[in-house]
Amino acid sequence: MLLLEEYRGELLENTHYGRICVVDENSKVVYDTGQADTMTYFRSCAKPLQLLPLFDHGLDKKYGLTQDELTVCASSHLGEDIHINALESIMKKTGLKEDYLIVKPDIPWHNEARIDFNKKGLPKRKLYHNCSGKHFALMLLERELNGSHKDYWKPDSIAQQQVLKVIGDVAEFEVSKIIWGIDGCGVPVFAVPLKNIALSFMKLGSLKRSDRYEGGLEKLRESIALNPYMIRGRGAMCSEINSLGNFVGKIGAEGVYAFGLKKERLGVAIKLEDGTLEAFPIIISELLRQLKIKDDAVYSLLDKLKSPIKFNHNNDQIGIYKPVFKPLTAKN
Repeated sequence: MLLLEEYRGELLENTHYGRICVVDENSKVVYDTGQADTMTYFRSCAKPLQLLPLFDHGLDKKYGLTQDELTVCASSHLGEDIHINALESIMKKTGLKEDYLIVKPDIPWHNEARIDFNKKGLPKRKLYHNCSGKHFALMLLERELNGSHKDYWKPDSIAQQQVLKVIGDVAEFEVSKIIWGIDGCGVPVFAVPLKNIALSFMKLGSLKRSDRYEGGLEKLRESIALNPYMIRGRGAMCSEINSLGNFVGKIGAEGVYAFGLKKERLGVAIKLEDGTLEAFPIIISELLRQLKIKDDAVYSLLDKLKSPIKFNHNNDQIGIYKPVFKPLTAKN
């Protein structure tokens, strides 16, 4: 479905197609723009779920991992000092080494952190890779279950098989039907129907729900809420929206975003077909209005992150972004 139109002056210049699905606490689809059953890769939206086996095996307690350290393990961090400090603390506590990571050395993704990095002439590090926290978590799980830390990224490794099971359980989708590929950072990535991604985040955001993984989900929910800037970074939508209290959300590459609304007990999943990430604040703002969510703070934040008015580099208004989507299935 066409979700967003971009106008320069009066001329339609760009269009953004995609799909949106909202699921309630009864696992019922209550808002759907179509194609809710379309197989969709979680991409990095899966990172919080991939952390659940650590709680199952008590590794957070065994190694004394703090809430900020747990959050960075579920993050797509931007390489700020707070992220690097947490990752170095994890290595010290667990004995894992930076060299063990299969990701390539990188530079900070956060603009200010990158400027400081360049000024100091620092070398690239694997810790700066935005997926390094997830890799440490998977590596720790693999070692704990008597596998080799060198194999944590392999699809048939113990850690990845445990993650696959958790994805199926939380998303309530048969494991044998999950489609997997290889993510940008080299580990498996999983695809389920879009509505099942929304269901997963309803559980992550829900304050009370009987679920096999509720203990771990609750720990994640609390850790992210108390450490929102560990999940991404300063100024990033993922962190800013999580700082508001009613949201627990995670961005994924190639136009995927999912979040849970705690008070409303809803799960939301969005996939933009062109893979863009910049349009999310406008689309989410419109979706929340259609869902009749009353939250001035979140609307103000989303407008600040991406104004529906289009400006050029001279700060002149030159067009608008116009959401055009409507649900095929509306909540009563």
